[in-house]
Amino acid sequence: MSSPAAPPTTLHVGGASPYDVVVGHGVADRLVGLLGEQPRQVAVVLPETLRALAAPALEALRGAYRVTELVVPDGEAAKTAASAAGCWEQLGAAGFTRSDAVVTLGGGATTDLGGFVAATWLRGVRVVHVPTTLLAMVDAAVGGKTGVNTAAGKNLVGSFHEPAGVLCDLSLLATLPRADLVAGLGEVVKCGFIADPRILELVEGADPEELVADSPVLRELVERSVRVKVDVVVADLRETGGAGGHPGREALNYGHTMGHAIERAEGYTMRHGEAVAIGCVFVAELARRAGRLDDATADRHRSAFARVGLPVSYAGADYDTLRAAMAVDKKSRGDQLRFVVLEEVGRPVVLAGPDEEHLRGAYETMAGARP
Repeated sequence: MSSPAAPPTTLHVGGASPYDVVVGHGVADRLVGLLGEQPRQVAVVLPETLRALAAPALEALRGAYRVTELVVPDGEAAKTAASAAGCWEQLGAAGFTRSDAVVTLGGGATTDLGGFVAATWLRGVRVVHVPTTLLAMVDAAVGGKTGVNTAAGKNLVGSFHEPAGVLCDLSLLATLPRADLVAGLGEVVKCGFIADPRILELVEGADPEELVADSPVLRELVERSVRVKVDVVVADLRETGGAGGHPGREALNYGHTMGHAIERAEGYTMRHGEAVAIGCVFVAELARRAGRLDDATADRHRSAFARVGLPVSYAGADYDTLRAAMAVDKKSRGDQLRFVVLEEVGRPVVLAGPDEEHLRGAYETMAGARP
């Protein structure tokens, strides 16, 4: 395990548009190197609340480029067509050209919105992500998915647009509220279940209170989670499917079908990682009822997520409401629901058209009723 003083780790993402993910402490000076010499100006997408935190990155950028700040709402409130349109208008006013670049500095919502703006302005300009939350580091910043929300659901409008680089400065996590850091662990634990059992061992063996910004264990969890996502994305960028029965990129949506339904029911006020944790518990129970997953692994979901302080049950909306929300999930095909489930740790598969009785029973367990 590495200490905060250890040199940055560079994880290379291959494929048609290769880029690097840099993980370390105090690495703002790497930002200009990721952008390169081509841009004349850089637009920085960031929430007003992060202006002070962004100061080192903004200072580094102003020394090399003309900088335009695109200030957006905080959190999921930023992910609207209106926010994107506002950014487009500012880019136009600034004379932003195809050789210029966008930098996103914020959490997952800022990354999703800023990536979408970069993907759509002049049909695509360079973007470098500087995630400031654990969730964004291990999920939104890597892989090239961008998007905004609509009244019909989350991320239903978007584009694939891979970044030119990702800078995961772990020192930024020192100012992150504890609840937000814990929420980010939802995606970390998910990566353990779908691909890397060592992540589960680290989570189960660590004191949850010691998982802080300068923790060597947290750094290893970030690096391992990024590697999981990189490996999956390189093999299946546009979610067309994997080989040998593996769901490909769809595996990264483990727990997300129910998770997104819960977020919608809560008006997007619940943290994404919290909803994903509950969604993983739900889908593990669904897999158990469908005869796909053994009892011990299904129960391990509840214990692993709960260990780090994440919620593992939800009764804030009735079954019919959540069932209707899941029907508009991006993985659905026609009127058939599709879920990524596990047959064992590290072995995800797709379960299409599950029995309605199993769905309702898994919901009742998730809501706190006994199976």
